[in-house]
Amino acid sequence: MNESGKKTAVVTGAGSGIGRSVALTLAAAGWAVAAAGRRPGPLEETAAAAGPGADVFPVRADVGDPDDVTALFAAVRERWGRLDLLFNNAGTFGPGGVPLEDITYEAWRTVVDVNLTGAFLCAQAAFRQMKDQDPRGGRIINNGSISAHVPRPNSVAYTATKHAMTGLTKSLSLDGRPYDIACGQIDIGNAATEMTERMETGILQANGELAAEPVMDAADVARTVLHMAELPLGANVQFATVMATNMPYIGRG
Repeated sequence: MNESGKKTAVVTGAGSGIGRSVALTLAAAGWAVAAAGRRPGPLEETAAAAGPGADVFPVRADVGDPDDVTALFAAVRERWGRLDLLFNNAGTFGPGGVPLEDITYEAWRTVVDVNLTGAFLCAQAAFRQMKDQDPRGGRIINNGSISAHVPRPNSVAYTATKHAMTGLTKSLSLDGRPYDIACGQIDIGNAATEMTERMETGILQANGELAAEPVMDAADVARTVLHMAELPLGANVQFATVMATNMPYIGRG
């Protein structure tokens, strides 16, 4: 805990969607939260939504930029002195519905830079701080997505990075053992956010048809992250899947 007695967290992609919901849920549970993202305006809205008395610190940072990541974690260390949790959430779908052969190099790199390189850079910075702080240790939770297991049509960049996220989670979990750093992954299916609005209007299925899919409230995801975050470091949820009950995941394809 920091000097105020609160546990401290960094939540990336905190300006909207799942990131905002998790940041607000952690703050409501008494955590101090650095809400990180690329757009200052939405981050300020997240901080304001937390209400008076909450300790939500908006920090503009592009997770794919090493200098921004260094500055983010330096700001957290200066403000609170320690870090208990990183929720690696920032991500992008990239070019939706574009056939593999038509994806540009630039579009591919954008998805990889945010979803994979960004997650690595933040995890690396968190790992360094958690390893050296006193008391030692902390927790990293990665947003893996259902696409860490099964793809949607025309989603090669997103799917590849989310499969890679599983490897990142496993390596962090193993390498963190000597330093009391726990790492787990939450795989989310169809949380209702700006990124998933198309689910309710119709999205391409494996059989070539368009179909609407059920969604769930992002608050259901946030409650799961909070449970994972508040476990003692001697316990870890290695992988959790939280999804809209009737979404076509079991049996997809």
